[in-house]
Amino acid sequence: MPTAHPSRVERLARLLTGLFCYGIGISLMVRAGIGVAPWDVLTQGISLQSGLSFGLVTNLIGIGVLVLWLPLRQTPGLGTLLNVLLIGPSAQLGLWLLPDIHGLALQVCVFAVGLVLLALATGLYIGAQFGAGPRDGLMTGLHARTGVPIWIARTLVEALVLTTGWWLGGNVGWGTLAFALLIGPLCGRTLPLFAPRDVAPPAAPL
Repeated sequence: MPTAHPSRVERLARLLTGLFCYGIGISLMVRAGIGVAPWDVLTQGISLQSGLSFGLVTNLIGIGVLVLWLPLRQTPGLGTLLNVLLIGPSAQLGLWLLPDIHGLALQVCVFAVGLVLLALATGLYIGAQFGAGPRDGLMTGLHARTGVPIWIARTLVEALVLTTGWWLGGNVGWGTLAFALLIGPLCGRTLPLFAPRDVAPPAAPL
């Protein structure tokens, strides 16, 4: 159930906790080795080709996406900026702490833990109401400026991101498909958990 309307300090704590856990969730799915989300496929590909760390590339992609907000006239919030700055380092920390996972059963379990953690983290940071993440804002901005339905904008952008990342060597696998099918329903469960009682639960991430 939604929580009572939290103070700004509590909201900020939720935001920071959510962003940190989001990065750890990404690192779990990466270490599972059975495929990752489309944007993380791109991150892996660029990291492999450039020699830059996964976390740093995550930050750089976030900054690049944020630059694309300018012609779309989107306004970032505090949560948007912290998203760009903090998820990369937390993902890199997780990759540093976690070994590669071997054995399909264990890989699936680790991936599932990462996916659920990521969904919970999404509920925390979106429920804090400090602004959309850079990728979410890109989709809504494209919709607002072009009139293209959000689901079409998301599909086209993520297809381009996924194809480019795969071409660069990113890990596309069953986990990528599982992420695409499950992240929406999972976030549909977690978002209402952290929405204040006096406002409608935020929409699921795009």
